[in-house]
Amino acid sequence: MTEVEEPQPRGTNPPRRWTGLLRVFATVALLAIVGYIGGMATTNLWPITAETDNFRARVQLAASPFQSSTVHAPTVFGDIDLHFAGPLPAPGIEVRLQVKEEITDLFTRGRVDVTELTPKDGELRAAMDSGLRELALKFVGGVLLTQAGIVILYLLGRARPPWRHPVIAIGTATALAVSVPSLAAVSTYRTTNFAAYEATSLLGTVRSNSGMFTDIQGQAQRATPYVQNLLALSDALQNEFVPAETAAAPGARFLLISDLHGMNYYPLVKQIVEDEQITAVIDTGDMLNFGRVAEGEMAGMFSAIEDLGVPYVFVRGNHDARSPNDEALLQRLAEIPNVMLLEPTAGEYVEADIDGVRLTGLNDWRHFAEVNDDFGAQQRDAADRYAEATQGWPLPDILVSHQPYALSPLASDGVKLNGHMHAPLLDGNRIQIGTFTGGGLVNHFQVPETTGEDEETAGELVGQPYAFDILTFGTDCSVQSLTRYTYRNLVSGQPQYDNVAVINGNRIADPAEEGRTCGPDLGVSTQPIVPVADD
Repeated sequence: MTEVEEPQPRGTNPPRRWTGLLRVFATVALLAIVGYIGGMATTNLWPITAETDNFRARVQLAASPFQSSTVHAPTVFGDIDLHFAGPLPAPGIEVRLQVKEEITDLFTRGRVDVTELTPKDGELRAAMDSGLRELALKFVGGVLLTQAGIVILYLLGRARPPWRHPVIAIGTATALAVSVPSLAAVSTYRTTNFAAYEATSLLGTVRSNSGMFTDIQGQAQRATPYVQNLLALSDALQNEFVPAETAAAPGARFLLISDLHGMNYYPLVKQIVEDEQITAVIDTGDMLNFGRVAEGEMAGMFSAIEDLGVPYVFVRGNHDARSPNDEALLQRLAEIPNVMLLEPTAGEYVEADIDGVRLTGLNDWRHFAEVNDDFGAQQRDAADRYAEATQGWPLPDILVSHQPYALSPLASDGVKLNGHMHAPLLDGNRIQIGTFTGGGLVNHFQVPETTGEDEETAGELVGQPYAFDILTFGTDCSVQSLTRYTYRNLVSGQPQYDNVAVINGNRIADPAEEGRTCGPDLGVSTQPIVPVADD
């Protein structure tokens, strides 16, 4: 008797069908990954070359996933990194910069200006567009060759292999390996998605305006031709990638400093103010070391602040008083015409309006050598007092405090600023400013002169890295950019930059409300903050 197979229930599939589909998907994914690796390897084994009149660059895709959405240009004088924040993580691009041999002809003419070495208008963009097209073609060719190799391996040893399913799988995998990274690259590497420009070591000294410590261009004239060319190229790359809205004429520019700790570095502040066309200086506190006004008097700090020639916005830090009720520093600063105190006395708050940008803030009411088991609670109390006193008042564009903990529960329409930690940090819209003087001489220490010590650093007085920021607002009152500087060796008289980073403002804060305008014609004013009762 023949056994009759029972029919499968309607609406169900045999388990093996799902297994087969999963196997197909896994095969396609694996083939796509292999094809992508093949394309990546092709650009690394045979990188393309992009050229301008004076420079040559070997360009390849970066193999490391940690370099995604980044154009990385390593040199012996430091690295250049252009960071992008697109909708998809794009393959990283690595650029090996070289100076062309023909450059030596320029130096046979005698004195050479840096402007002669800078790529002409459109020259850098044309070279990059051409190079990226060639890089894309080489990547696609590598994917196709890899998949062709897989087909050949599949055919080996098979008399009449099946065609339909393998062709569909390999074709789909090839399309994925090409289209996904291409779409990610096209959507990510755009000027509008630019997030930050960063240069390290010697290349970090490249700036739009020279002369902060010494004339950068003048120093480059005395350096080797290769250093001079790399500085010029780094500047050209920064100008090429910083979006137009970031480089446009600003509405206001603020120099952000903190934690001077009794050291009169105001001549340097004044130089930065002049070179960078600063609208106002914002100091987040710890001007003194031991809370004694005499420190500032003896160092000449107060007269130097008055000599800056721009508004000086200040909130008190925990080193700026000797007791909870000590307001001697605030009273002394109130005598200086250009000083603007955001909390001139305990519990009374002021809004400063500088070229249309609104600033408010709160003091740190701790004091020097204070012992407290719960600093966090103390800062929350200070934040609560500020919130109650400013209830119903418009949110500021810049909210300032010495301590980061006091800013946590408070809101700002733009950015929050704090110091205290002696280390620069960017956390959302909170900008933590490093110490402008390395923490002051009290926080410096001397490297011992012991046997085996590096002769260049033995006995040197060192401390925290020095740091300051420049915050720029556009004419629409939105944050335009944040430029962060860290440097060292100022005490020893040999200042050297460690890092310069330019951060797009739209990565830090939301755009300002429509209809607002900011600019020099709006002037400077202050008004006391009065709570506004709810209707």
